[in-house]
Amino acid sequence: MVTTLYLIRHGETEGSETKRYKGSIDVPLSERGVQQIREVSAFLLDHLESAHAAHCESYLRDIHAPGSGNPESPAGARPALSAVYCSSLSRAVRSAEIVAEPHGRQPVVISDLRERSFGVWEGMSFAEIREKYPVEFEAWAENPVRHSPLDGESTLEVSERVVRVFGEIIERHAVKGDSEDQGRQSIAIVAHGGVNRILLCHVMGVPLENVFRIEQDHAAVNIVEFWEKYPVVKLVNGGPLG
Repeated sequence: MVTTLYLIRHGETEGSETKRYKGSIDVPLSERGVQQIREVSAFLLDHLESAHAAHCESYLRDIHAPGSGNPESPAGARPALSAVYCSSLSRAVRSAEIVAEPHGRQPVVISDLRERSFGVWEGMSFAEIREKYPVEFEAWAENPVRHSPLDGESTLEVSERVVRVFGEIIERHAVKGDSEDQGRQSIAIVAHGGVNRILLCHVMGVPLENVFRIEQDHAAVNIVEFWEKYPVVKLVNGGPLG
């Protein structure tokens, strides 16, 4: 059986017309960001429904005569997210609330899923950092493991906290064995661009030096299936806007 993870980046925030390192600054969603996440919520509902139908058809084909019965019969209730987790920053919390609402869930807020602290660079635009700290910014962009934002969290520090809590979440929702009555688990984690990149590197076995090779747009949806904890990445930086 399989546990499906929807790893989501929060929607656009206020002031996003200029690229800045907002990091641990608590910036709210913009009106456009709210609409983006509403579209993500609809996308998840459609994807859950499609996955549910495909699963039921497979069950009937394997267990019963082809074409027999109602495709909904093995699963009973309509598909829904089992849980929604999010960062403690308000842009992620609000996004998670929108995602969770159709499923009758309340987001579980976990501080360790927050975006990295960018230290001195926090709140600065990319252009401002390049002008004031050209050598340090170039080194950071070239190797984000060896170098860090001035007075900010290192990539390894962020990885340690987010991978640990990520493992706890996946273990909590792991579906073990092959008994049909154990069903399927589908969960969502709503976090940030930097956090999501690190988690995708983790599940794909990509060295963290390459973390910037993975794009995470606002309201990006990533889909990972866990087969007995073995991750299979189905979608990266996708969703209704991808």
